[in-house]
Amino acid sequence: MKKKTGAQILFESLKAEKVTDIFGFPGGAVLDLYHEFKNYTIRHFLVRHELAAVHAADGYARATGNVGVCLVTSGPGATNTVTGIATAYMDSIPLVIFSGQVPTMLIGNDAFQEADIVGITNPCTKHNYLVKDTAELGRVIREAFYIARSGRPGPVLIDIPKDVGNTIVDYTPPGEIKMRS
Repeated sequence: MKKKTGAQILFESLKAEKVTDIFGFPGGAVLDLYHEFKNYTIRHFLVRHELAAVHAADGYARATGNVGVCLVTSGPGATNTVTGIATAYMDSIPLVIFSGQVPTMLIGNDAFQEADIVGITNPCTKHNYLVKDTAELGRVIREAFYIARSGRPGPVLIDIPKDVGNTIVDYTPPGEIKMRS
């Protein structure tokens, strides 16, 4: 068991899922996550708009057969992804979308750049998560990739509050995921 930040857990989890490419657009809520790119060999493709990140991840998934991954910031950045998520959902394309969120203590307080992206995307994702505990992040990511690939493939959204990305916890990589289908 090692101490890791949520951002480090995110990248360790992506490495475990054999992710090589991420499409994204940075913003305040995900800057600490972006700082981890320098420590990993995962390539980042900077897009000019969050919707382009989802469409690029969708195209990547269609072309490679792998799960497409994108990373966007909170609020309007996250809401800009909805059309691409709905497209992937309707076409059964496996995606994992990481969205930033305001710190957990500000959720529900109409904070600057806060949007209920989990509620907004509920009708057009296979599943979505709001991670409020850094210790759960590795398991959630593992489950998200499993859900995105299994059965009828589709998009899964993981909303990560800023403090979850910064918090240091004891981390043990999750084992095999066994879920009822």
